Amino acid sequence: MAEVTTGADLPRAQVLIIDDEADHADVMAEALRRPGHISTIVTNVDDAFEELKGGAFDIIVTDLRMPTSAGQHGVEADGANAGMVILEAAQSHQPEAETIMVTAHGDVATARSAFKHGVYDFVEKPLDLEVFRSVINRAAETVLLRHESGELTDLVQHDGFEGIIAGSEPMRRILHTVATVAKSTISVLITGESGTGKELIAEAVHKNSPRVKKRFVAFNCAGQSESLIEDQLFGHVRGAFTGADKDREGVFEYASGGTLFLDEIGDMPLTMQAKLLRVLESGKVVRLGANDERDVDVRFVSATNKDLEASIRAGEFREDLYFRIKGAHVHLPPLRERREDIPRIVQHAIARFSAEIAPEKAPPEITEPAMMRLASFSWPGNVRQLLNVVQNMTVMSAGAGETQIDVRDIPPGISVEDSDLDDAGGAGGSLAGASLQQLEKRAIRETLRLTGGNREQAARMLGIGERTLYRKLKEYGLR
Repeated sequence: MAEVTTGADLPRAQVLIIDDEADHADVMAEALRRPGHISTIVTNVDDAFEELKGGAFDIIVTDLRMPTSAGQHGVEADGANAGMVILEAAQSHQPEAETIMVTAHGDVATARSAFKHGVYDFVEKPLDLEVFRSVINRAAETVLLRHESGELTDLVQHDGFEGIIAGSEPMRRILHTVATVAKSTISVLITGESGTGKELIAEAVHKNSPRVKKRFVAFNCAGQSESLIEDQLFGHVRGAFTGADKDREGVFEYASGGTLFLDEIGDMPLTMQAKLLRVLESGKVVRLGANDERDVDVRFVSATNKDLEASIRAGEFREDLYFRIKGAHVHLPPLRERREDIPRIVQHAIARFSAEIAPEKAPPEITEPAMMRLASFSWPGNVRQLLNVVQNMTVMSAGAGETQIDVRDIPPGISVEDSDLDDAGGAGGSLAGASLQQLEKRAIRETLRLTGGNREQAARMLGIGERTLYRKLKEYGLR
């Protein structure tokens, strides 16, 4: 889609209008401009075929009859079947687009034939513009829903998402965003705490883009001097500095045609930020020690765990660079804010690590008390820390010949005393000094969150009856 909007807004579509009457085509395009659709107009069959082969459209609106040379593109001399031939071409070259037939010669037979060719709707001249807009808007929504559904399925199943689970609503929204931006060339800024999986999201953008067959190159800007970063990004020529005994391309050239991911871009020195901005705007790099410019073509993705807007106010990050890299923004929430994903991540990780250690054996099962302990921990290191802990438990369990992972297998540092206490579910203090009522309320709340609100499963994990749980819910005002 040209642009995806949310809420009450309509999705905006790229529309190809094919009509030999230029004035009529202009009227249709103007009618679609109000809801925000973007129209391309062609007035003959030749141009229509060129656009269908080389363009990318969400909706194709075509007239039924258009004059053309006899036999051209399989169109009859009088052009009576031009619209049908265009529909066939649209199915071949633009299979994801919806097609709409517009004609002054509509009849039942023509309509049936058009629907056989997969036409979305059939509108007769003279046009009622309100009806026409309504048909286009419905078609745009259909394309959007199909696009999101298909892309989300691909992303969830994609290898690039290993370790990033989309069960929670925040993560599902993120995958929708990735699905939307991946096909474009827009720059992407990924923010979030350390360990949330920013590089995996960057890889997913690349692997679901037209550049998937080209390189994905990652470079970390943290802890590196300005001279080293410049050399790594832009390369050098022989003799540029002591030890430069041969020419070397930088990561911009190495990634050209593919995707370049700069991690921890917020740590880049200010002077380097200016040089980076110039390259992003010009698409040209100059190697250290050289005078000639070299063209580069990269999809640019960056990430940081810093608040770049705060860095701008502090004079530590260029505002113009910020706006240049923030074409699309993906913010990854910390694991403590999406605890419902923890069981899925744990199960996925156990299966993965077990297959690496002992592929011939079934992965060990994890007990409910152990899972609850993991789900209630605050995980300051986020997904990276959780995966390391699960790997440790799986390795130790396999080494001891056990078929089950229990609370005793959890490393000592991952204790309930370190988990959050406050009613809002944020990071709080320790359990010391907390009343039994506070502990019980928190245990019930976290267990219900873990089970997705399933009272029967929550009661079983807590070791109480459902009626007792129901009474406790009323007593503590929990839902």
